[in-house]
Amino acid sequence: METPYTTYKKSEFIETDTGNKVSRRSLISGSQNIVLGGKTIVHSKCTIRGDLRRAGPTHQAAVLIGRFCSLGPLSVLRPPYKTYKGVFSYYPLKIGDHVDIGENSVIEAASIGSYVVIGKNCVVGRFAIIKDCCLIEDGAVIAPNTVVPPFSVVAGGPPAKVVSQLPESTQEVFEARSKDKYAKFVPE
Repeated sequence: METPYTTYKKSEFIETDTGNKVSRRSLISGSQNIVLGGKTIVHSKCTIRGDLRRAGPTHQAAVLIGRFCSLGPLSVLRPPYKTYKGVFSYYPLKIGDHVDIGENSVIEAASIGSYVVIGKNCVVGRFAIIKDCCLIEDGAVIAPNTVVPPFSVVAGGPPAKVVSQLPESTQEVFEARSKDKYAKFVPE
């Protein structure tokens, strides 16, 4: 399936030295605690909460995002949190390479592997782990602490369930798709 060209107003996006394209209309809190790997698109009204992180002497990024990712409009990425022995703490949110997060999805996972497509209107609960090469269907609600095995197709919910498996060629297909999507995201 051919990826269509998507145009944007050059004045609405900031392009970094590493090729990230970040909408000026996105809400990025605590940018010093967010790491974008390069060639990532952050669409308008996407919220990334880097201000929510574990306090302490060891500085660790709150949100780590790999290369060739696409963070859809109105999506929310925030680190997971828990209270342990009476202490409330946030933990890092790690996202691999070639990850596509759909419009209006909320992500509070501990980690999302590489070559993952998350559809529109999805919820990924706190401390969920999505392994490499997964497809999360539109509207799926993944319960907190769920581990999604590699090459899984997940749908439904709450809680979402594995409904089928993806072929071994998934990595190449998702990688080509994410690179194509980035290449065809061009200024007007």
